[in-house]
Order: sequence, then structure tokens, then C-alpha cells
Amino acid sequence: MEQLELFTIPSPCIGVCQVNNRGYCKGCLRSREERFHWQVMSNDQKRHVIKLCRQRYQRLLKRKRELEMQAANESASPQQDLF
Repeated sequence: MEQLELFTIPSPCIGVCQVNNRGYCKGCLRSREERFHWQVMSNDQKRHVIKLCRQRYQRLLKRKRELEMQAANESASPQQDLF
């Protein structure tokens, strides 16, 4: 038997409503369509969107770490002192 869901899934909005260069909200990482249609989505659809947002967040963290490592490697190079 399936468990009944008594509560709706709240919006992941954190009040930072700006769009990044890829079209995702900088606060919650939802696309425009995901934000606009949130109120009419089923709970399954909302859970899927939240899963996508988590994946986007993980990719952002990975990219940030890669950029930090690249910057650290560039600044640690002894060749930089020659210029």
C-alpha cells in the first residue's frame, strides 16, 4: 500500500531571484519554466525538479573547485615570477 502524502512540497526558493548566464535562478537553481509552473506541478514533478536542482548545485561546486585549483596551480608556478 502506498503512503499518503499529507503535505505539499515547499518551493526551494530562498529569495535570491536573479538569473545566471545559463538561465537558472542563482538562489534555487530552477529554470524559468520550473519556477513559473511550480504551483501546478504534482509532488512527483516537484521532487524531480528538486533532484535536478541538487545536481546543478553539485556541478557548480565541482566547477568552482576546479577553478580554485587552476588558480592555485597558476599562482604556484615559478615561471610566473619571470613576468
